[in-house]
Amino acid sequence: MPRTGSVNYHVTRPERQAFHIDPGGVVGKMISPELAATNVPVLDQRTGEAIVTFAEDCVGFATLPSEVTIFPQDGAWHPIYDSELTGLLDRELGAQEVVIFDHTVRIDDPNSDRKPARNVQSDYSPEGAEKRLIDLLGAEGASEWNRGHYAFVNIWRPVENPINSAPLGFIRPSTVRAEDWELIDLIYPDRRGHIMGLVASDRHEWIYRSRMTPEEVVYFNIYDNRELPSVGHSAIDMVEDASLSIPRKSIESRALIRY
Repeated sequence: MPRTGSVNYHVTRPERQAFHIDPGGVVGKMISPELAATNVPVLDQRTGEAIVTFAEDCVGFATLPSEVTIFPQDGAWHPIYDSELTGLLDRELGAQEVVIFDHTVRIDDPNSDRKPARNVQSDYSPEGAEKRLIDLLGAEGASEWNRGHYAFVNIWRPVENPINSAPLGFIRPSTVRAEDWELIDLIYPDRRGHIMGLVASDRHEWIYRSRMTPEEVVYFNIYDNRELPSVGHSAIDMVEDASLSIPRKSIESRALIRY
């Protein structure tokens, strides 16, 4: 039976909505655009309430124990962890080339610099993906990859403990229409970027895997140049066991892959 959680959808306004971020960047003060807290039914992939495959939904779950259990800022763990993720994307997606380029640890704590993202969104617009491709590969390399099939993929896992609260949830792409997406600006003091936000719809079907452990990962599309769906996602405000007070801690990694 579906559980109920709360998510924050973006809203449609005559003017473009935006996050305003101060000089501290992602760890600085951020002014959020208007968001609409919405209760949604959530289906659990672990119990079989929702059947989820990457081929159909651009979301996949896998067991992937890691040699890396702590993620200090010095980044000495990157080569081992990146190799593990590269192997996953090779096995599960048939990736011919993989570039791991970003890792973010999030802790659901008021004092954390990086808290779980609580707005329903996907990471890249087509323009943003093209810019990131050039940033990573240079103009010549980006042009070469553009002639084939490439994608940006997010790989997410719990850290230290199973997830008891604020699990990461996904909207099944087949339930999203093109008009549900809104381009959302990210306004910094010296530059402007953007993400794709989602507005609420009763059609949206939310899915997640309950009590994910540090031995499990979920990988999902955040952009694909052959127009495979980008996956709307967000932390969902819901609790598995109210008697536990374990803050949600996770790491997400971004990868550029060439099929």
